[in-house]
Amino acid sequence: MSSLKAPRIKPPALRAGDTVGIVAPASTVKRADLEAGCEALRRAGYHPVYFDSIFEQDLYFAGSAERRAKELGDMFAREDVRAIICARGGYGSNYLLDRLDFEKIKAHAKIFIGYSDLTTLLTRFADKSGFVTFHGPMVAKDWAHQDGVDMASWQAALSGAPRWELGENSGAKGLVEGCAEGILYGGCLSILVASLGTVYEIDTRGTIFFLEDVATKPFQIDRMLMQLKLAGKLTDVKGIVFGEMLDCVQTANQGYMLEEVILRVVGNLGVPVAYGLRSGHVTAGNITVPLGVAAELRVQASGMRLTILESAVTARAT
Repeated sequence: MSSLKAPRIKPPALRAGDTVGIVAPASTVKRADLEAGCEALRRAGYHPVYFDSIFEQDLYFAGSAERRAKELGDMFAREDVRAIICARGGYGSNYLLDRLDFEKIKAHAKIFIGYSDLTTLLTRFADKSGFVTFHGPMVAKDWAHQDGVDMASWQAALSGAPRWELGENSGAKGLVEGCAEGILYGGCLSILVASLGTVYEIDTRGTIFFLEDVATKPFQIDRMLMQLKLAGKLTDVKGIVFGEMLDCVQTANQGYMLEEVILRVVGNLGVPVAYGLRSGHVTAGNITVPLGVAAELRVQASGMRLTILESAVTARAT
């Protein structure tokens, strides 16, 4: 049975003054962008740290796979680091899958935050190591820009709010009405699809399935959704929430909406479907979404309400 279905480990909460480790498991990082993000984290009350090796380059990767795997493992092992935030996505996290000690990481489970290519690690930590992960803002991307981070969801998710909602300020609207409960799970659509047929294949059973992507043409979205459908990955989902789907257009004057394309594939599943949740690749205000917690999805023509039904972290003694 997937660890997603078993009781999930909740990492310790994040507090002001805590040390946060910055990692680059995928593509190369620009020093100026990283430092801008670190400065924003300092203003928010955290103490960011990173290894100098984070700026290494191997083709389009942030150094060798061995370097990136060691960096990630070392950050999980460090007792002073309370959360791990990815610098950026790009491509390359899949190289780490057969180099990481998932049992050791499970023993040091802590807050892990990222999106895009980091979906590989977000879902694998949930499935294999069995702990809650966080689809949310990255250092050299969202933290590096003014208004790049939605602080309300950041605080609710990482400080341990027992029950909180994403609704009218989330950017989401309703596509298929309905109500469902399930486990929040998902990430970047293209990365989720890339897991199919591998030993790291995603487990979507019983989930509120979150899907987002960037700069992907509608027919490509269609193809990937159909692949998920034909692979049986949409059969047992309880609800579906799409992200902002930034720049996912064929041409500026195309005669159809992406929502129409999506509904052609998922509109007849008999589950509620929402569109536009501002998490991942977004224009601004990146929302932090915990993966591996129970949630209720209510979709009406007037909008969406996604209620997180449990805390995503455990309380820490003061």
